[in-house]
Amino acid sequence: EKLSPQTRSENMGLDAIPPIKLSQIEPFLNEAVILQTNELENAPRVVAAPENRVIITTGDIAYVRGDIQLTTPKYRIYREAKPLTDPITQEVLGFEAAYVGSAEFVREGDSGIDASGKPFVVPATVSITSTRQEVRIGDRLATLAHQEYKNFVPRPPTRPIDGRVISVYGEAIHAAKNQIIAINRGAVDGLEPGHVLSLWRAGISTTDRTTPEKINLKLPDENNGNLMVFQVFDRVSYGLIMSSFDSVKRGDRIGQP
Repeated sequence: EKLSPQTRSENMGLDAIPPIKLSQIEPFLNEAVILQTNELENAPRVVAAPENRVIITTGDIAYVRGDIQLTTPKYRIYREAKPLTDPITQEVLGFEAAYVGSAEFVREGDSGIDASGKPFVVPATVSITSTRQEVRIGDRLATLAHQEYKNFVPRPPTRPIDGRVISVYGEAIHAAKNQIIAINRGAVDGLEPGHVLSLWRAGISTTDRTTPEKINLKLPDENNGNLMVFQVFDRVSYGLIMSSFDSVKRGDRIGQP
């Protein structure tokens, strides 16, 4: 009997996905915020900078109006929150506040009346201690507790998940491996940090041109990689794309691995 070399394939499954390295997402874990309502709407806001500058960065001071005082010396700065809408229903699922930087209290504000009898406001002063992007007039200040996280072990969800990509975190429209996306499923849907989901690219609509009838076709959805959920809010979660064959965009489907 003559023997020949043979190969054997085996589905590696979730065991082939290593735990997320905290170095990839640790800054993001304490920066990205999903709010149930737009609570930042009434938060202290940056109203001016020295010499009427528009852009403020690390080491600069900024002037702030709102409830800011020495009893809360450290703040985080966020761009005004934007609504996250479901790609299918268009329902607002939460408000995403992009992290801008951090600031420390310097001096309280005041008020008075000028020589002509008109009232005026002296804004509070803060020092910009770090920036992820430039601080702008209108950015909001908030206090949020630092959270501690451990490595996430990949595992499938305990219940069926069928959802959509809401957005790519940041200014990008498309995402790829090692980028972060928001999805329209969260704690109320049974998602937990460490859950692995598949990414699916929607099949395009086309026409069968091989027959006179010109039948409309909807091509099958194709697997486009996977993501691991690492931060979960009530109705929205953030996931890190672990692998992708093509770009990922808003509206792409997510499901069981």
